[in-house]
Amino acid sequence: MRSPALRHVLTHLITPLLMCLGMGLAYMGAFVHPEPHHLPVAVVGAGPEAKVFAQTVKDTAGDRLDVRTVPTRAAAVDLLTSRTVTGAYVPSARTPELLVASAASDMGATAVEKVFTPVAAEEGVPLKVTDVARPVADDPTGQGLFFLLIAVSIGSYASVAALGAAGGALPMRIRALLALGVSAVVSGIGALLAGPVFHLAHHDLAGVWGMAWLYSAGILLIGVGLHAFLKRWTTLAMMVLFVMLNFTSSGGLFRPELQNGFFGTLHAFWNGAGFVEGVRSLLYFGDDGLGRNVWTLVVWLLVGLAVTAVAAAYERAKAPAVRVAVPDSPAGLAAEETAEEAEEEAEETVGV
Repeated sequence: MRSPALRHVLTHLITPLLMCLGMGLAYMGAFVHPEPHHLPVAVVGAGPEAKVFAQTVKDTAGDRLDVRTVPTRAAAVDLLTSRTVTGAYVPSARTPELLVASAASDMGATAVEKVFTPVAAEEGVPLKVTDVARPVADDPTGQGLFFLLIAVSIGSYASVAALGAAGGALPMRIRALLALGVSAVVSGIGALLAGPVFHLAHHDLAGVWGMAWLYSAGILLIGVGLHAFLKRWTTLAMMVLFVMLNFTSSGGLFRPELQNGFFGTLHAFWNGAGFVEGVRSLLYFGDDGLGRNVWTLVVWLLVGLAVTAVAAAYERAKAPAVRVAVPDSPAGLAAEETAEEAEEEAEETVGV
């Protein structure tokens, strides 16, 4: 009995050890050493002096910055509020000014300030920093949306294990409907946290709930569908998709221009980025960019529906004849082992 029991334990240790490795690689690879990579900035001015200055900044920074010129300060503000650039420098012999939008990224605003403060210092004048889109006072760094993402994500992927373990005997269509219902509850909790509890959202709370529901429903449907194929390995798959790759590429802490190319590329289409950037658009930037991010979430929801449809067809094709499992019979032992594994799967996921 000792050898099978030991083998059972060692097999179940594979998942947390792979989680440890994956989380270390993902989080440390994405967050430990942030550096500008083609960080978009603007220099305000229409004359040749502005163009020469912009080229000098570009030559000095190399691949760290992408520098453009814009004719007016108003045009620079428009680029900031559309999140096309991270900062805009207004040269002046007496009062040089740096425009930022910290609601888009507090870390990005800090990065461009570090770039242009020495530039002004060379002229012997202090740099004036103007924030054209500041987060609410209840979320001064603007990072509360990242932690909202974490809360909604954990509620979603942990519920996948519960539906897979406790609802395995239900038809796939019932599990899919439960997933949609659970996502409504999870997103409601997220809206409650974002609004009345922590005051991250001072307006458009219904829109925040709607995007949270799209995000949560996509995760739940993908997870419920994958469970038909992966069983207890669904936990690891969900962690990879919706924690390791998702949180790191969301832009909640660092914008993609401050990360390496891998996470920056994921930011363009991953669902966590769609949620965070969509809520930012709704709360701080007058809906600019909201449509594209909502469509990102809709596409992930459609992927979830497709995965559950494929899983339903797979389960119908493999549905065995119903048998009564007699205690101590091979069928009974197998059923008991399956139930234990399902319970262990739920405990592992919720524990994470």
